[in-house]
Amino acid sequence: MATFLYRLGRGSYRLRWLVLAVWILIVGGVGAAAATLQQETNPEFVLPGTESQEAFDLLEERFPQANADGGSAQIVFESENGEPLTADSNAAVIDDLTAVMEDSPEIASVTSPFATGPNGEPIGMLSAEDQTIGVMQVTYSEPGMELDEETITYLEDAIADTEDQGVRVEVSGDVLQSIPETGATELIGIGVALIVLVVTFGALLAAGLPIITAVLGVMLTTAGILAATSFMNVSESTGTLASMIGLAVGIDYALFILSRYRNELAKDGRVEDRQARSEAMGRAVGTAGSAVFFAGLTVIVALLGLSVVNIPFLTEMAVAAAVTVLIAVLIAVTLLPAFAGFAGKRIFTKRQRRRIDEGVHNAKPNGGKRWGGFVTRHPILVALVGILGLGALAYPATDLELGLPDGGSMSEESSQRQAYDLISEGFGAGFNGQLMIVGDLEDGVDPITAAQNITTELGDIDGIAVVGQAVPNEAGDTVMVTVIPETAPAAEATNQLVHDIRGVLADDTDADWAVTGATALNIDISDNLNDALLPYMLIVVGLAALILLLVFRSILVPLTATLGFMLSVFAALGALVAVFQWGWGAELFNVDQPGPIMSMMPILMIGLVFGLAMDYQIFLFTRVREAYVHGADPKQAIAEGYGHSSRVVVAAALIMISVFAAFIFSPESFIAAMGFALAAAVIFDAFVVRMAIIPAVMALLGRAAWWIPKWLDRILPNVDVEGEKLQQHLAKDGAEDERELVGASK
Repeated sequence: MATFLYRLGRGSYRLRWLVLAVWILIVGGVGAAAATLQQETNPEFVLPGTESQEAFDLLEERFPQANADGGSAQIVFESENGEPLTADSNAAVIDDLTAVMEDSPEIASVTSPFATGPNGEPIGMLSAEDQTIGVMQVTYSEPGMELDEETITYLEDAIADTEDQGVRVEVSGDVLQSIPETGATELIGIGVALIVLVVTFGALLAAGLPIITAVLGVMLTTAGILAATSFMNVSESTGTLASMIGLAVGIDYALFILSRYRNELAKDGRVEDRQARSEAMGRAVGTAGSAVFFAGLTVIVALLGLSVVNIPFLTEMAVAAAVTVLIAVLIAVTLLPAFAGFAGKRIFTKRQRRRIDEGVHNAKPNGGKRWGGFVTRHPILVALVGILGLGALAYPATDLELGLPDGGSMSEESSQRQAYDLISEGFGAGFNGQLMIVGDLEDGVDPITAAQNITTELGDIDGIAVVGQAVPNEAGDTVMVTVIPETAPAAEATNQLVHDIRGVLADDTDADWAVTGATALNIDISDNLNDALLPYMLIVVGLAALILLLVFRSILVPLTATLGFMLSVFAALGALVAVFQWGWGAELFNVDQPGPIMSMMPILMIGLVFGLAMDYQIFLFTRVREAYVHGADPKQAIAEGYGHSSRVVVAAALIMISVFAAFIFSPESFIAAMGFALAAAVIFDAFVVRMAIIPAVMALLGRAAWWIPKWLDRILPNVDVEGEKLQQHLAKDGAEDERELVGASK
């Protein structure tokens, strides 16, 4: 591997114009495909194979008039003068708004709080006690995320026209959802990354190259996602994770190779020599590039493993992010060397070149070597402090509550949250999470009888506040009934109620019954994620441990690396619970409304953090193994390895932290929480686990850390990440060149 990458890096440096032309063609081709093939992203949320999704599909097929997939809005009214909404002045406001909404673009139906049925019975939502709270149900002909901007503006203007008329009006519903915008947060991360790179390299040109290559990789993936919308369903959130991960790893991978290139060139001392620069790049890509390749492979494995969850939009996000990582690796080992070729000797400043000529560049020992020496001299102290510290940070994770966001998790200042609270006050918390029971009747079953039976059965279940009227469809083969829980959508009691209803209906012989609605769908998502967590961990950890086994040819190195990763994940989850669930430092971290952690957060964190943690393990310990293979004792190898790689690993970690932390300021709560969790995980893993706990444990293990059974060593392929075969290859070539020179002189 190292020899192949050495030739690839040297060739890319020498043939830089060809490499640049190839990448321009790739970027141009993908960009043209995006421009010509781009279609609307798919806002539809689908969870195949679950009862809630099957019931939703049945509802859409058998009750088309219900417009099940259409966007919805709940316009909530509260009397400000204490009079009931039925009073003339208040009723006039509601009636006027009802008439206005009936003329809205893309409207399907409008149900006033005062609406009545065919027999004069009230069917609108009006609070029973004092009639001071009412709800207008608005349904659109298109899904909420597909509505025209004109439709949204019409709704906003209609609500604004009701101000100062004695009735408070708030609105909620999926019609108000928007596509997350992350451009500003990405720019913040890039800005901080550039500062770190300038400090690391001391040269603006060298600092700019990783930024350019990373942004190019993200742009290429984004264009590919846009082109893919022409022949497959793509969620509008697919690119968010790809951008977050692509920027972080793209900058880091380029940083590692460029740093090794500068070190090789400084060590050689012939910065002005084109041949020496080409050779240094070959060595950099052959060694650091090998680490980049296997680090990228672990991230890709962790991301693709998310497909076991069987949630399409999550799989789409993971695949897009994995493609971004793959592109980042390819750019780092081909285009980056080409750009370095164009930069030439300017990869160093004039002052740096002068210091290299004087032989004082990168004088030793450095801080990394001193730190490595300290850890190996006090391994028990360092390991205990690190493990106990992360253990304390992980403690809040024992109170982890999982859920999916609803109106109750939004900011108290938002109209959606205020509408949610008004509905809870006027009708009960369960009215914010209505359940739909749909029954596919057996042949010969009378729909009226089935409707009566299901109403009776549901009335006997504890936890139900209201059982609506069971309604057969026109064909008489399906029955639908609305159920209102007593508790809020995210409450554990509501979760149990859905399972209780399913258990009771499973024994019914009239029909094949199913429970759906947003609340039931959220519960099914959580159940799917919980069921997939253990298989996912086994797959990802197993495959990644195999990769580490190949890289380090050791049993204990992959084991300690994996255990260290678990410490990082639990500590990051603990910090997440403390801030986003308990509300510690909520204002500092832009948390409007503390509450349960989104259900998909743990499994996403496990996948992403594992991949990133293995990045640092590979980057640090390939240099440690390199020193060990070349004759250093275990403790000396740790000090030498950290002396070479800790500075650039710290810089890479700071860059990754800055990219992730920038997303904390996203208006999308899930993106903000993910940015916080990943930033915290990188802090814990890079600075505590990889820089302290792991080297301390390795020092305690001594030579046993590098033990591997002889039979296993024989059958494992030698991927040569530390460049041992490359060194032999270069030494052989150098000896042959010397013999040729001697022969020529004779």
